[in-house]
Amino acid sequence: MKKVEVGKKILSANEEYAFKNAQILAEKKCVCLNMISSPGSGKTTILTRTINELKGKIGIGVIEGDVQTDIDAEKIRATGAVAIQINTRGACHLSAKQVSDALSQLALDDLDIVFIENVGNLVCPSAFELGENGKVAVLSVAEGDDKPAKYPALFAKAKALLINKIDLLDSVGQEDFNIGRVNADARKLNKNIEIFHVSAKTGAGFAEWYDWLAKSVKKTVGS
Repeated sequence: MKKVEVGKKILSANEEYAFKNAQILAEKKCVCLNMISSPGSGKTTILTRTINELKGKIGIGVIEGDVQTDIDAEKIRATGAVAIQINTRGACHLSAKQVSDALSQLALDDLDIVFIENVGNLVCPSAFELGENGKVAVLSVAEGDDKPAKYPALFAKAKALLINKIDLLDSVGQEDFNIGRVNADARKLNKNIEIFHVSAKTGAGFAEWYDWLAKSVKKTVGS
């Protein structure tokens, strides 16, 4: 009986689509960032603030991944940005094929950045390449400070980490969220990771985040 390695075939097919996605994005000189986090970390709120405040400066489109509904996509569309909804119907991550289909619906010539808001999950999405330029991890203060240690794969691969909801630090307390520990654990896994302490509610720390995005766009356009 011939043994079929299903897992390897699935990953191989995904890698083919990821390569094609990367080629298309490179041709269009468009940055693609894959945002990954637990549910409730604030990815959508980060994106809506980013889109609203960079309007007229950086063209942004969003590929929105959810198990069900288009609630988050509608929040993105309310900013005036284009959002392509993907419902995974139970799958815990987006695939490169799904992203390929979504990219074909975006006017990439008019965009500088495509954000992929992946399904809320710290494990599965980090294992599947989508053709992105980099992964962006989002961790909220309310989740606790042990996530880089418990879920190292994402933080080891991410180009950037947004520690969100820093406006809650005083309420949560250092015993439950030691921001120094998070910084140290993330950099132990990935010495080059960019870390931003932000509040999507108040806007704290977003200037540095925007500067990093602008540099990413400039680097891609100039390549």
